[in-house]
Amino acid sequence: MTSSRRCLASHRERGARPVSAPADPVAYQAIVAAPGFRLGVRCDNDEVQRIVFLPAGAEVPPSNALAAETVRQLLAYLADAEHVFGLPLRPSGTPFQRRVWQQIAAIPAHQTRAYGEIARALHNAPRAVGQACGANPFPVIVPCHRVLASGGGLGGFARQNGGFLLDVKRWLLAHESG
Repeated sequence: MTSSRRCLASHRERGARPVSAPADPVAYQAIVAAPGFRLGVRCDNDEVQRIVFLPAGAEVPPSNALAAETVRQLLAYLADAEHVFGLPLRPSGTPFQRRVWQQIAAIPAHQTRAYGEIARALHNAPRAVGQACGANPFPVIVPCHRVLASGGGLGGFARQNGGFLLDVKRWLLAHESG
């Protein structure tokens, strides 16, 4: 068992749960099983609106064609970290947040960037980039997990600086490193 999987298992044993979204399965058009967590898909027939982290055990079959395609692509990523997503997204955020998300979406698998690098490219502060990362409505698809603190530290993830979701970030980075 990899260290990332051990961390996720340890948090599950202690009853830790992701907190980025309500666990009500009715709120999602599909839920994708991942190692130690779930990804909830919110979409209509035309655009993906949000991807959220959910506790292990939550399940919903896809309710429309786009939800099924989103599930297929998320599973493809979980099988192959180099999968390139091609989904219609409906980002809801400020113009600055959307610029940050565009920068993040351009980071290839197996690579990372520092919050400061993105901030310099956008003529803003690293903390503002971190806040935009925390507001990312499409984790995994817009890979905010590839953005690290200066010096290579993890920084935060999904508006958390520790706990379960930081373990998810570790797992995603380990998944992409091979």
